[in-house]
Amino acid sequence: MAPLLHLRDVALTFGGQPLLEAAEIAVSAGERVCLVGRNGSGKSTLLKIAAGIVEPDHAERFVQPGATIRYLPQEPDFTGFDTALAYVEAGLGPGDDAYRAQYLLTELGLTGQENPASMSGGEGRRAALARVLAPEPDILLLDEPTNHLDLPVIEWLEQELKSLRSAMVLISHDRRFLTSLSRATIWLDRGVTRRAERGFGEFEAWRDEVLAQEELDRHKLDRKIAREEDWLRYGVSARRTRNQRRLGELHALRDQRRTARAAQGNVRLEASEAQSSGKLVIDAIDVAKAYGDNTIVKNLSLRVARGDRIGIVGPNGAGKTTLINLLTGALKPDSGKVKLGTALEMVTLDQRRESLDPETPLGDALTGGGSDQVMVGGQPRHVISYMKDFLFQPIQRGTPVGALSGGERGRLMLARALAKPSNLLVLDEPTNDLDLETLDLLQELLADYQGTVLLVSHDRDFIDRVVSSVLISDGDGVWTEFAGGYSDMLAQRGRGVGAKARPIEKAVPAEPKAAAVPAASASKRKLSFNEKHALETLPKKIETLQAEAAKLNTAVAGDLYTRDPKLFAKATARLEEVAREIGEAEERWLELEMLREEIGA
Repeated sequence: MAPLLHLRDVALTFGGQPLLEAAEIAVSAGERVCLVGRNGSGKSTLLKIAAGIVEPDHAERFVQPGATIRYLPQEPDFTGFDTALAYVEAGLGPGDDAYRAQYLLTELGLTGQENPASMSGGEGRRAALARVLAPEPDILLLDEPTNHLDLPVIEWLEQELKSLRSAMVLISHDRRFLTSLSRATIWLDRGVTRRAERGFGEFEAWRDEVLAQEELDRHKLDRKIAREEDWLRYGVSARRTRNQRRLGELHALRDQRRTARAAQGNVRLEASEAQSSGKLVIDAIDVAKAYGDNTIVKNLSLRVARGDRIGIVGPNGAGKTTLINLLTGALKPDSGKVKLGTALEMVTLDQRRESLDPETPLGDALTGGGSDQVMVGGQPRHVISYMKDFLFQPIQRGTPVGALSGGERGRLMLARALAKPSNLLVLDEPTNDLDLETLDLLQELLADYQGTVLLVSHDRDFIDRVVSSVLISDGDGVWTEFAGGYSDMLAQRGRGVGAKARPIEKAVPAEPKAAAVPAASASKRKLSFNEKHALETLPKKIETLQAEAAKLNTAVAGDLYTRDPKLFAKATARLEEVAREIGEAEERWLELEMLREEIGA
C-alpha cells in the first residue's frame, strides 16, 4: 500500500552535533505507529518535520495529494483567539462538520467559551486535542497527547482514537496508552530510525535484542582491530606497497570504532534512605476537609504501615494533592485526626516543579550554591559526578533551570529529591516528561526502596508496577482503598476513574444491554470442573514459573553474555516469556478466586 506520508533520509544538526542522520517515517492509510526514543533524541523535531513545520538540513518528504494532516504540538499557540471554540473551529477545513468542534469540547469537559489566555495546562491540552480531532484528518501526528490530562480524559481519548479511521503517529511516555493504540513501532536512536511491525507492547524485547546484537558487533570489531594491530606490530613490514591496503583498512576500522555513536547511558537512580521509621507511618481517623460547598475528603479512616506503597488516583479537581497534604500533616483537617509515626524523614517531589527557580544554574540547584559538592545520603559528592548519574553533561552546570527541557527538569527534581535521606517518599506526578528508560529505573528504585511511598499519578502502567494498594476518589469526598495496582482496582471495582463533569460513555458506542438475570439463577452458578482444576493448580504453576524466572535472572546477571551470547539471547527471551506467563496465570487465578468468593456469598 502506497504511504500517505513518507519522510526519509532526514538529516538535521543542532549546535554542531547531529540530531538526525538517516531518519525515516512512512505512514499508510489507517496505520497506527508509535515513535519512541530517549528524551532529547529528536522525536518531537522529527514529528515537526513530518508536519512541515521545521525545515531539516536534508530530507525527502512526500505527502499523498489531497491527504489532510493535523499536528498536535506539546505547547499549542492560542494567540489571536478569543474563545476555545474559535480556536477549535479554525482547524476545520472546507466540508468538515462544524458541530463536531462543540461536541468534542463538551466531551472533553469544556464549554467552548473559555478564554485561551487564562486556560490551565490541562484545559489548553483538551482544546488542542479537539482542534486536531474535529476534522477527522487522514493523518494525525500527536506529540504527548496525554500530557496534563487526568485518567478519565485519557481513557476517553483512547476510545475516541480507536474509533477514528485516521492514520496516526504517536509520541507518549504513557505505556498503557501506546500499547492500546499502536500496531507498529519506530525507534529513534542516535539519529537513526528502526521500524518493527509490532506494537509498543513488544518494543522493549525488540530493543534489547537490537542492543545485544550491537554490543556483539562492537565486540567483534574490537577483536578485529586488535588482530590488525598485532599484525602491524609483528607481521610483515607495513611499508611494503602490497601491505598498504591492509594498513588502510586498519585505519578505516579505527575510524569506524571512533565515530560509532554509542547508546546513551542510563540514569543512575539511588534513593538515600534514612533509618527506618516506626511500624505505623500514618493513622488517619475520620478525617474530613471541605472548601465551602466543595467536599474534598469525607470521613476517611486510613492506616499506612511502614513499607506500604499507596497510589492515589482520581480526576483533576478530586483533591489528590489536598489529600496528600492532609495525610502528611502539611494541612489540618476540618475534623478528625491524623497521627504521624515516629522517626519520619519525608521527601516530596512536587508536581509543578515549583521549587525550581528558572534563573538558578543547574549546578547551584543541586548544591544550594557556593559549593561544588552535593550531599547524597549524608555523604559529599562532586556535583559533576552526580550530574552525570542523571545524564547531564558537565557543560550544563551553568545552564539556567528555565532553559532545560521538561524531561531535564524532571530528572533534576529526581536528583534533588533522591539526594536527601528519607523513609517516606511523597511523589506527586513523578512521571511527567520522563522517558521510558528513566521510568524503568525509577520503578526499580521504588521496588528496592525500604521506606513508604505515597504516589499520585495518571500513569496506569506505572501505578500497576509500583503500588501495593490504590486509593481512588468516588466523588463527593469519598475515597475507597483497593488492594493491588490499577488493573486490580478495575477488576474489583468494575470501572475506572470517573469524571463528574461529563459522562465519558457518550464517546463509546453503547453496548446492547444484556437481559436481566433473575437472582435465583445467579445463585445457581457453580464453578466448572476446569475452573476448579485451575484454582487448585495455578498457585503451583506460578511458584514453578517464579523459580524458573529466578534462575534465569541469576544466569543473565552473570557473565553469560561474554561466555555465550547466543545462550544469553535465548535466556533473555525465555525470561520475557516467563514474566508474561506469570502475569497471565496470576490474573486468571485472581479472576477465579473472585468468582469463587462471589458464588460463596
